[in-house]
Amino acid sequence: MAVTGPLSIVARSALQLRDSGPATVNDLSRSLEISRTSVENAVTALSDSGLIVDAPAQNAGGAGRPARRYSFHAAAGTVVGVDIGVASVRVVLADLAGRVIAQRSYPGVAEQPDGASKLAAVIGDVRQTLSAVSIPASKVRAVGVSLPGIVDDTGRVTTSVVIPEWSGIDIGSQLRQAFGCPVAVDNGVRLAAVAEHHLGVAQLVDDVIYLSVGNRIAMGLILGGRPRRGIHNAAGDIGRLAFRGLNTETGQITWRTAPTAAEVFAKARGGDAAAQQELDGFIDELAHGIATLIMTVDPAMIVIGGGLSAAHEQLLDPLRAALPGHLGLPFQVPIAEARLGAEAAAHGAVVHAFQRLAAEIYGIEDMPAPPIIPLRVASSEAADPTDETTEEKQ
Repeated sequence: MAVTGPLSIVARSALQLRDSGPATVNDLSRSLEISRTSVENAVTALSDSGLIVDAPAQNAGGAGRPARRYSFHAAAGTVVGVDIGVASVRVVLADLAGRVIAQRSYPGVAEQPDGASKLAAVIGDVRQTLSAVSIPASKVRAVGVSLPGIVDDTGRVTTSVVIPEWSGIDIGSQLRQAFGCPVAVDNGVRLAAVAEHHLGVAQLVDDVIYLSVGNRIAMGLILGGRPRRGIHNAAGDIGRLAFRGLNTETGQITWRTAPTAAEVFAKARGGDAAAQQELDGFIDELAHGIATLIMTVDPAMIVIGGGLSAAHEQLLDPLRAALPGHLGLPFQVPIAEARLGAEAAAHGAVVHAFQRLAAEIYGIEDMPAPPIIPLRVASSEAADPTDETTEEKQ
């Protein structure tokens, strides 16, 4: 990767080593087109900070000692992403080069009796994940958090219908105290959209509407390659008002033929005419809502995630067929199934931490965030259309 832009010499040197591999001072001087003395000063600073270490020397094939080589010390620190939900808690660990080194899933916070117990359980899940790969908590440089609700810029939960005990609570501050590092908190569906934009089905697509479809409807917006939060960080919180009858206390869609969306879909698959009629109405209403969003935002792609996103024959295919009738436009906007499944928001939390806290993570004011490299694509976890584990992020 070529290093460009008005970055400091220290940042450019670290970036070159992080993204392009080990190099000598002469290599860096040539690649960056800056003086050897400037590179030596940058290398000294980076070595002192622990961000770079000596790399094995290469045999030059001639007389004399080979030039000293340096490599980026990705293991010098860890960035945590945690996705908190009532059905599951997912933890992802990444090194300083953005490589995911561990990911684990735990029971959700639904069984915890109060807000404090819920947070304590999440902290325990993160510590257990770190312990499983022998990483001390002292090496954690930042934590990114995905949770269901509207969150302000400080990490305080403005409101959450899914975990109401946390409404008004500064989750960010409490996690900062627990781990002794900076914390970045955001809405779960928004971070799932961020993950799909960075390493999922919407890579290189700058304008994306991500819809989480299940017992709740929620949206994440990517506009101009950046997540849209809005003045009150409420952008995308459409589930309470945009689709059919809702329980205002839980934000869940009210169904007539079965208690949950998954059960309605299952009954329709089994030939229940009433369930199929209700499902057809839901898809038509969803298509109308998507058409309204398309006319408002004019995105390049619609991504459908959430617990029902893998129901191709029952949801995605009929939705694609219904949408043109609501748009009446000479162009189509593609509808794609989310690729990352239940892992999306946790990976989005890692992306969020690197993007918001890169200066603190690296100790370099202008150090760019790395690309995130996942262990695996988790689409297999979204293969069951009755899975509702990703529906609670609104």
